[in-house]
Amino acid sequence: MTWKDDTTLKPVPDGPPPAPVAQRLRVRYAKRGRLRFTSHRDVSRAVERAVRRAGVPVAFSAGFSPHPRISYVGAAAATGVASEAEYLEISVTRECDPQWLRTALDTSLPPGVDVLDVVVAGAGALADRLECSAWEVRLPQADPVLAKEAAERFVAAERIEVERMTKKGLRRFDAREAVLRLEVTEGTETTAGQASGRPCVILRMVVRHATPAVRPDDVLTGLRLLAGFAPPVPPEVTRLAQGPLDARTGGPADPFDLDRDTMRGGETEPVGRHVGGDL
Repeated sequence: MTWKDDTTLKPVPDGPPPAPVAQRLRVRYAKRGRLRFTSHRDVSRAVERAVRRAGVPVAFSAGFSPHPRISYVGAAAATGVASEAEYLEISVTRECDPQWLRTALDTSLPPGVDVLDVVVAGAGALADRLECSAWEVRLPQADPVLAKEAAERFVAAERIEVERMTKKGLRRFDAREAVLRLEVTEGTETTAGQASGRPCVILRMVVRHATPAVRPDDVLTGLRLLAGFAPPVPPEVTRLAQGPLDARTGGPADPFDLDRDTMRGGETEPVGRHVGGDL
């Protein structure tokens, strides 16, 4: 350890400074099957180990406790919730091919944490593009008629106040305004991602990101308070997508579209003009 100078007396770590960042890459990954019960902290540890095993030239922060420059974008799916659309950014010290990084990371991660897409980061913050999420909630043994009636009442309501315990204590907020779409269909039950063949009710919803965040369990609470609808068994929740709100589809578009436009050298479109997939 050395000292910066005689006037400030601020300690400076010994050794050369960390290598500069040559490139930033954005990664979309999924949390599937039994791995949905993995906490975000455990996922982040698994990613750091995978980066080391894959030989990714990750950049490190400066200071006495350097850490890999890996940042997670947006609100992580809660423990017990599966997701097809989690995002992170990795800074590297030399340029890497996105396809190589996708394959190398996916091979090094445990099955169930799957890398789906990698792009070179373009201009702007990825977090600003994550405006809404599409969710699927499977409700085994639920009555489809009651579910449809409850969903119709939810959509028709102007305001539905729910309560949830947060880190700052019990908080009361409106669970209706952030819900842009709520639909009821029928499908089959799944267990750890595997279909069982038994029928179940499926809620599909698009929820705008807000503060406080409105989660699928808040919507279920609203359905219970408004219409007395309560699933007989715990629901299976999956985040299908998140991204900028597409005005034409009413759902999230691909937040990587702007990065891909930049990589191709073409003209970028306004965020709202990108077409998202069906729910």
